[in-house]
Amino acid sequence: MSYQQRQHINNLVGISMILAGLFALGFAWLAQNIWNMAPCGLCLLERWPYRILIAAGILLLMARGALVPWAKAIIVLVLVASLGLSFVHIGVEEGWWASPLPECYAVASNTQDLATRFMEMPDRPHKPCDLPSYLFDWLPISLTMMNGLYSLVLLIWVLISNQIEKNCSGKFR
Repeated sequence: MSYQQRQHINNLVGISMILAGLFALGFAWLAQNIWNMAPCGLCLLERWPYRILIAAGILLLMARGALVPWAKAIIVLVLVASLGLSFVHIGVEEGWWASPLPECYAVASNTQDLATRFMEMPDRPHKPCDLPSYLFDWLPISLTMMNGLYSLVLLIWVLISNQIEKNCSGKFR
């Protein structure tokens, strides 16, 4: 495989990771602002890998030589982290364990004064992390599960593209 062909595959992966990150963040924005689905603390945390994925995709587009494997490694680590966050959130939704984030719990107040309680309330109501959000009522797959599947598909795509590049170039990268 020529250098141009390897670079073409890397550019394809970089562009697809940028678009995948933009799609995920755009979908989250749409769900939150248009469909009025309140995100929980874990949902907000699950958006960070996609922000980093966009930057890693740009890095892969600009990388040459020895930097290319590092950029791909960053992409793989970001997608594995996204899968891990999804798994933790699915576990919270399914009741397998408690949420690791304190913002997923109701605000506890030790005061009896109603005015003080109102002052302690957050500006936006919080959604508990153990309450799944479903895109369709008839589909028993939460948005968190969809995020995990999305991350898995992206990870498989990156690994397959790397394998194609290795098989065609005849050397280990």
